[in-house]
Amino acid sequence: MAPLPPIVVTLGDPKGIGADITLAGWCSREAHALHPFAVCGDPDVLRDRARALGLDVPVATITRIEDAARLFADVLPVVQSPTTAPGRTLSRDGGIVAAIEAAAAAALSGAALALVTNPIAKKSLRAIPLDYPGHTAFLGQLAARHGGKGATRPVMMLVAAELKVVPATVHIPLAAVPRTLTRALISETGRITARALVEDFAIPSPRIAVAGLNPHAGEGGLIGAEEADIIAPAIADLAGEGLAVTGPHSADSLFHEDARRGYDAVIAMYHDQALIPLKTLAFDRGVNVTLGLPFVRTSPDHGTAFALAGTGGARPDSFIAALQLAAKLGARRAAARATASQ
Repeated sequence: MAPLPPIVVTLGDPKGIGADITLAGWCSREAHALHPFAVCGDPDVLRDRARALGLDVPVATITRIEDAARLFADVLPVVQSPTTAPGRTLSRDGGIVAAIEAAAAAALSGAALALVTNPIAKKSLRAIPLDYPGHTAFLGQLAARHGGKGATRPVMMLVAAELKVVPATVHIPLAAVPRTLTRALISETGRITARALVEDFAIPSPRIAVAGLNPHAGEGGLIGAEEADIIAPAIADLAGEGLAVTGPHSADSLFHEDARRGYDAVIAMYHDQALIPLKTLAFDRGVNVTLGLPFVRTSPDHGTAFALAGTGGARPDSFIAALQLAAKLGARRAAARATASQ
């Protein structure tokens, strides 16, 4: 098989810690045997942050992401997006959107093995009109826009060695969760999760546990009807398709060590139900993976941490884990494509 292409990394919010952890990741490239990557963003942001952190990182602007592989050992390669090119006025969002679009296009075309996105803050994007709530939905739109094969509804999975968990609903108010949950939504989330566990994580017969919404999973209807009316029928649909799906389980007893031996992933009903156990178990090592896209996308499982930017206090552990997982999943997909073409 031909050598694998580099990973493409977006810089994220220029005022956040994306530059810090990217620089730290490059500095530890040998210690962690990192797959070569190129950054899509403003090279001056990286140069300025390297000076602020006292890091000796040579930043080199390149025009083709393919060149990153041969340069990566000696320099941090950066593909400059059009909105941050010299002589041009910086876009109102700091070039964030243009970088995501360019990086996704590289991943979709196969020029990049996978995409790793650094954190953005929604408030940084308010200066421009957007019709998507965040990274995940935007990447789904880009996949559809570019006609990516296999593009479907993007689903967030949080991954650590101890736990894989998928929130059925994500960045919506807690009060909106009950009316957003539907039998079809949970069923589709289960199918996408199962397919990813088989194809990307090489788990041939995945076991999925589904959490309830209410305390004690509704306790037979005494504390809510969503389990009986919505969640259990969705589980029955998935089980009828031959998937090993159980629940609805009481979320308060679903994440301890013994319980985790009984499944490969959990589908949670809302954001915090999923992220609190993941971040409790692996705060600095969790990785956000977007399922259901025609390319591999991972991200550190943390935010922009504006207060830490340029201070040296930002830990790169989750970013490094995101790079390592992106390389692993990207290589697995490349091998599958090579086998399919034989």
